[in-house]
Amino acid sequence: MSAQETIKKTVTDNDVVLFMKGTKTMPQCGFSSRVAGVLNFMGVEYADVNVLADEDVRQGIKEYSDWPTIPQLYVKGEFVGGCDIVTEMTLSGELDQLFTAKNVGFDKDAAEKIREANA
Repeated sequence: MSAQETIKKTVTDNDVVLFMKGTKTMPQCGFSSRVAGVLNFMGVEYADVNVLADEDVRQGIKEYSDWPTIPQLYVKGEFVGGCDIVTEMTLSGELDQLFTAKNVGFDKDAAEKIREANA
């Protein structure tokens, strides 16, 4: 299976996927850590893909999304964005709206706490 096929299968088979440097329990870059931290705090169930473990996937995900940086968040097969976009969406409440619209479970109180802490 090619990297592109692997990426497509991962994005299709999981409701929420984070392509990141490291893992959700041990991020290996600050940007990946921030997005994983948001998802973990909000109680979102998601698949994590460590791009450092496979150079083909690391390059392939950039081509797949036509987005040059990692991390990359996908919800129900749709590319959402990287760290800055996910951070902005979290603070504006747009991420809550996306999860609600896509029937992805998350802790609304935790999302509010993030916004309160960053107000």
